[in-house]
Amino acid sequence: ERLAAILQHVHSNYEIDLFDKLVKAAARETHTSDLGHKSLRVIADHIRATAFLVADGVIPSNEGRGYVQRRIIRRAIRHGYLLGQKKPFFHKLVADLVAVMGDAYPKLVADQKHITDTLKAEEERFFETLANGMEILDAALAGGAKVLPGEVAFKLHDTFGFPLDLSADVCRERGVAVDEAGFQAAMDKQKAAGRAAGKFKMDRNVEYGGASNTFTGYEHLEEAATVQALYFEGAAVTELKEGQPGIVVLNTTPFYSESGGQVGDQGVLSAEGVQFGVDDTQKIKADVFGHHGTQTQGTLKVGDTVKAAVDGARRTATMRNHSVTHLMHKALREVLGDHVQQKGSLVDADKTRFDFTHNQPVSDEEIVEIEKRVNAEILDNRETMARVMEIEAAKATGAMMLFGEKYGDSVRVLDIGTSRELCGGTHVQRTGDIGLFKIVSEGGVAAGVRRVEAVTGANALAYLQQLESAVHLAAGSLKAPAGELQGRIAQVLDQVRALEKEVAQLKGKLASSQGDELMAQAVDVKGLKVLAARLEGADAKT
Repeated sequence: ERLAAILQHVHSNYEIDLFDKLVKAAARETHTSDLGHKSLRVIADHIRATAFLVADGVIPSNEGRGYVQRRIIRRAIRHGYLLGQKKPFFHKLVADLVAVMGDAYPKLVADQKHITDTLKAEEERFFETLANGMEILDAALAGGAKVLPGEVAFKLHDTFGFPLDLSADVCRERGVAVDEAGFQAAMDKQKAAGRAAGKFKMDRNVEYGGASNTFTGYEHLEEAATVQALYFEGAAVTELKEGQPGIVVLNTTPFYSESGGQVGDQGVLSAEGVQFGVDDTQKIKADVFGHHGTQTQGTLKVGDTVKAAVDGARRTATMRNHSVTHLMHKALREVLGDHVQQKGSLVDADKTRFDFTHNQPVSDEEIVEIEKRVNAEILDNRETMARVMEIEAAKATGAMMLFGEKYGDSVRVLDIGTSRELCGGTHVQRTGDIGLFKIVSEGGVAAGVRRVEAVTGANALAYLQQLESAVHLAAGSLKAPAGELQGRIAQVLDQVRALEKEVAQLKGKLASSQGDELMAQAVDVKGLKVLAARLEGADAKT
């Protein structure tokens, strides 16, 4: 752009042909005649930045890069607001950007609708928050206060998405200062609380300085192990007595510790006359697993040798759901678009729950197509392959990597069917082991984030059988074959609507027929006939 400015004999990047067209487009949408206005340059710059970010998969959110994206979008909208534009306008500039830069960046052309929809949704959301936030701001300044409290400014920022500089601009116009120190104090307090909540569950309770443990759960579900440490009520102890809850650290374990959305394993640690029931497995440190549970028999001591046995049925069901999550992620991207990015997941023995970026509900037709693709992968019965390699080599394979995830120098690349992702979880040996896949729910959980829940194997079969039973019961009640149920329901609804209309007409006739009798009951009040009566079966419409 600097070279373009020199070659085009202009004094600023904003005066080159590329930006000139975007500035004029911003002026058009904000009804601004002064093409040199600073706000137009901000809007022109920000439409380019935000559009490219959306094309690269960054969706507005309240955390990480998504939050940076949201702030850029809202800053552009704020400048439009300052120019007097009180309705969504920013998303309309995408077409102008594509016209200017689409040839050089074809992905802008391919993703134009997705980019426009994403920016429009964020813009509409912010204009709603602007209206709500202005009410809070007006109320705070209504008493003639000369300083906007920092707590109020932070509430506007945190709850309504009001940037501090927007509150400052409004206050400046009214001759009011903003307590920025109070705002920063409230911000620091929230950040501290967030950091504390983000630590491992047991960090605040357990201090462990011993050796790390070896995880053997990829190969088998039972392992002879030595007890390295015991904890009772957060404190290190030398033994756990019968009935006591606690945490056990082993030198080696087949138990998978909760990570990457997959829940921790359950099972039993046992020796002669001794048994510890494991309810959950959590990381104390990155390479130290804590087995949480209760001493159900005898006394367990540090140094004891135990047989660590994972609940095989639960692990197998969890593996089915984890493996299908990879296949579903790939299918979602194929059906909905490359903008789909994982935002969170929960994989247990009952289901898989998957959150992903997408600006609108997934249609029934799209769900059917996703299910077809995943079940086709299952029927192919391909062997799962896991490889440990250097991170740069993994990137070269094209493996899916999650935004915001921190990876070490060495990573595990997992091929499941045609899916390839980095993953440290436990998985089926072949895609056919998943058995069956069915999406059971879809909905929104946050702005630009959707959630699907799905079941596999026996749970998927049970779900379909339950649906089939409900269909047969409904068909029996309506005296129609299951295949004709939809038509029969439509017929019944038409009949109900016709009967409701007939009842309303009869109520009207009944009320009219009672009119003559009621008129005789009218009384004279200062020359006016007044009648008060109760009509059985009548309503306001009749």
